Amino acid sequence: MTKVLFVCTGNICRSPMAEGILREKLRISKIPVEVDSCGFEAFHVGDPPDSRAQEVARKRGIDLSSHRARLFTPLDFDEFDFIYAMDSSHFKKITRLARNESDLAKVDFMLNVLYPGQNLDVLDPWYEGMKAFEQVYLQLDDACNHIIEVLSGKSV
Repeated sequence: MTKVLFVCTGNICRSPMAEGILREKLRISKIPVEVDSCGFEAFHVGDPPDSRAQEVARKRGIDLSSHRARLFTPLDFDEFDFIYAMDSSHFKKITRLARNESDLAKVDFMLNVLYPGQNLDVLDPWYEGMKAFEQVYLQLDDACNHIIEVLSGKSV
């Protein structure tokens, strides 16, 4: 079964929103893909998503409340087929932990699914207000729509 991983800083804003969005789209599309998310900063391990991320998702029928933050480890390369970094700092950290070319081939910027090769960052809404969380949700929703097309074989 195909497995997708989203990675951000603390695994409480961007990556759990992406996980929740894709999980819901997969459920509706009946595509059998596993989805998870993680981060690089240990200070949020075990925490639920930021309340603002949960509110933005909940308004769209997505419940993030059961998610608990965890750290990225090199073993994630063995577990996942696609690893999406939310920004350049995450991409660098992930690729530094890659053990070989096979690991590296699994890693990409999240927004490269929409803008191939541009290596654009998903805005970090942590220090911003609800408007930023709304913007991030919309970016992630667009990207997840494309991921669904790819996983269903409708796009390349």
